[in-house]
Amino acid sequence: MKYDIKDINLAKKGTLRIEWAKNDMPVLKLIKERFKKEKPLKGLKIACCLHVTTETAHLAQVLKEGGANVLLCASNPLSTQDDVAASLVKNSEISVFAIKGEDTKTYYGHIKAVLGPKPDITMDDGADLVSTIHQRNPSEHSNIIAGTEETTTGVIRLRALAKEGKLRYPIIAVNDALTKHLFDNRYGTGQSTLDGIIRATNKLIAGANFVVCGYGWCGKGVSMRAKGLGAKVIVVEVNPLRALEATMDGFEVLPIREASKIGDIFVTITGDINVIRKEHFPLMKEGAIVANTGHFNVEIDIKSLEALSKTKRRIRDFVDEYTLKNGKKIYLLGEGRLINLAAAEGHPAQVMDMSFANQALSAEYIVKNHKNMENDVFKVPDDIDRNIAALKLKAMGIKIDTLTKEQEKYLASWEVGT
Repeated sequence: MKYDIKDINLAKKGTLRIEWAKNDMPVLKLIKERFKKEKPLKGLKIACCLHVTTETAHLAQVLKEGGANVLLCASNPLSTQDDVAASLVKNSEISVFAIKGEDTKTYYGHIKAVLGPKPDITMDDGADLVSTIHQRNPSEHSNIIAGTEETTTGVIRLRALAKEGKLRYPIIAVNDALTKHLFDNRYGTGQSTLDGIIRATNKLIAGANFVVCGYGWCGKGVSMRAKGLGAKVIVVEVNPLRALEATMDGFEVLPIREASKIGDIFVTITGDINVIRKEHFPLMKEGAIVANTGHFNVEIDIKSLEALSKTKRRIRDFVDEYTLKNGKKIYLLGEGRLINLAAAEGHPAQVMDMSFANQALSAEYIVKNHKNMENDVFKVPDDIDRNIAALKLKAMGIKIDTLTKEQEKYLASWEVGT
């Protein structure tokens, strides 16, 4: 078994942490029990490019119990938990290629490593895996039947590929499942982003002017949690509907140029490039903190920040101090990468339980239905989404009502009115 990790001797710690995460992932546990009996993925090779965390470890184990040969690499150079990688290799015999802090060359070398055995299914987070495949000769990966995509950024990239007619195989957009983006994006990103900022800086959030760039589901979650900790939240948006929604939710909405002058903490979460740019850094207050929780480190114009600075030093773990030529100090967290995974542990297991249940069941759906799927990006089937929600409620001990026959008939008819 091939692998490339930091230190196999970290396995014991990783195993205990994976066990802790499993306690809060009852839906995936139920799927694992069924997969162990039915083996719906028997004989398939699945290449996974995901954040190597305790929750991902549970997903990898579920896929293996389903009969798959799992190969795992990181979807971000700073998101790997090295003890988890060691545990998967040593105790689960899963090939892992991931080292926290790996450089770009190693990162893409690891992506190529999981593609080496010619996988049947891809499981991506950000679309770097699929992008790498599409830069190669089509004959190299003609055996791939379909794939899944975990996050908003990746879905955007893949839909662009499909729109140009260049997508080589069907992809299920796990990110678009309601049990994923309504919970993972809002509650998971909301909590873990604040967790990462606080761990990196140990700053008080209460009373701070907290600027959130982007008011999608992730931005809503971050705004909600920052407000809950006592921050004065300012939202930056380009979408008039989202800006209006942020206003109705009680947040101040400003252009980034105006927000730059008053913000104490900035978080980008748009999925787009250069949200905070060259012209914004000189406007910032002394000691402003800048972080990103979008998938790629492109939302903050780091090259311009470096060009504007006369010195740079690492003042704390995951905190780089830039002294601008005008004398102001600006602090960049986590090298501009996802701060919730760079400085913290990512989303809580309770929400990843639903996200990764979607991944596992989507993989099973692919096996059964890939022959009828065109080369396009598809949503997770509604019955899978509802089933996961029902299982989650059951695991939480929550009961809900069901429609009566009379109610079902009323909702299906047009005759009855006032």
